Amino acid sequence: MRTSLLGLLAGTAALVVAASTAQAADLPSRRGPAPVYAAVPAFTWTGFYVGANAGYGWSTGTSRYYDPAFGYVGSSKKGGFVGGGQLGYNYQFGMFVLGAETDIQYASVGNKGASYGRAYYPGNSDGYFGTIRARLGVAFDRALIYGTGGFAYGDVGGNNSYDQLLGYRRDGGTNGGWTLGAGAEYAVSDNITAKVEGLYVNLDTKSNYALGERYSGRRDTEFGVLRAGVNYKFN
Repeated sequence: MRTSLLGLLAGTAALVVAASTAQAADLPSRRGPAPVYAAVPAFTWTGFYVGANAGYGWSTGTSRYYDPAFGYVGSSKKGGFVGGGQLGYNYQFGMFVLGAETDIQYASVGNKGASYGRAYYPGNSDGYFGTIRARLGVAFDRALIYGTGGFAYGDVGGNNSYDQLLGYRRDGGTNGGWTLGAGAEYAVSDNITAKVEGLYVNLDTKSNYALGERYSGRRDTEFGVLRAGVNYKFN
């Protein structure tokens, strides 16, 4: 009898423990939910951008000119303000960035009155130039170092001249050529980047005219540009 009673009590206790365990399993957990980790997207240079720039340009070519005030023939180089706007597109693959950019610039880099000989016919030292360039660079997260080069065009002044000694007249106008350069750019935010860039530009002048006949002479207009710029990058 005593053994049966003990067995009954043991069975009842086992049922109570099992029921309590099942009820506890049904209760909501008091532990907080697992934290959600949202990965921060890596910065990319891919996308269109538009911006503005300003800097200094200087002529690397020399022109002879006649100064009527002092009565001598000398030579001159010209430097001054350069500024304008640019737009382009970058595509990043790995750590490399390939892009294309075009810009248009006001430029005060023409030679002083590009006339020479015994008479003085002052030229225009102000003008403009533009470029259409490829860019290839290496990105270090938000920093980009790149080289650039391509087609250049413009009229920076200093092309209108008349030389009595050589007997021909040179006409100015828009000319084509090429450009090479390099720069560094940094993304201040996901949309704003700042850059420093240097360019060398070489423009071929138009043909000259001599005694009413076309003269196929050519003169290079060469100048350097150092400028800083800011771009707005579209996501």
